[in-house]
Amino acid sequence: MLWQDLPLDLQQRLLTASLGARAHSHSPYSRYAVGAAILDDEGRVHVGANIENAAYPQGWCAEATALGAMVMAGGRRARAVLVSGPGPDIITPCGGCRQKLREFGAADLLIIAADPGGIRQHWTLEQLLPFSFGPEHLNKP
Repeated sequence: MLWQDLPLDLQQRLLTASLGARAHSHSPYSRYAVGAAILDDEGRVHVGANIENAAYPQGWCAEATALGAMVMAGGRRARAVLVSGPGPDIITPCGGCRQKLREFGAADLLIIAADPGGIRQHWTLEQLLPFSFGPEHLNKP
C-alpha cells in the first residue's frame, strides 16, 4: 500500500487507535509506552501496546500484541501499521517486530511513525527490512 492510497480519515483512525493503545501499555521499567494499530486486508483495525516484564526480555512489543489481536480476529494480512511512541524521537518497529510484520505483510506494507503530536514519518516494510526472508522462501518446490 502506498502512503498516497491511505485516506486521511483512515490515517486518523489508525492514529487514534494507536494512541489509545498506548494508554494500556505496561511499561513500568522503561516508562516508554508504545501503541500499535494494524489495518488488515478486510479494513479492520487491531491494536496492541507494549507489555514489559521484570524478567527481561520476556515482555513483548506493541506490534506483536497487535499482530496477535489481528490473528485472533481471523486476519492474516496486514496492509498498514501505525506505531506511536511518546516523542519527540521518531519510533520505528524493532528488528524482531519488523520480521514479525514480514510474516503477515508484503514488501509494500505501509509503516507509519507517530507520537501525540501526530504522524511524523512513513516507510514501506522493504525500506525498513531490505532483502528480507519471508514465508515464500519456504514454499519453493
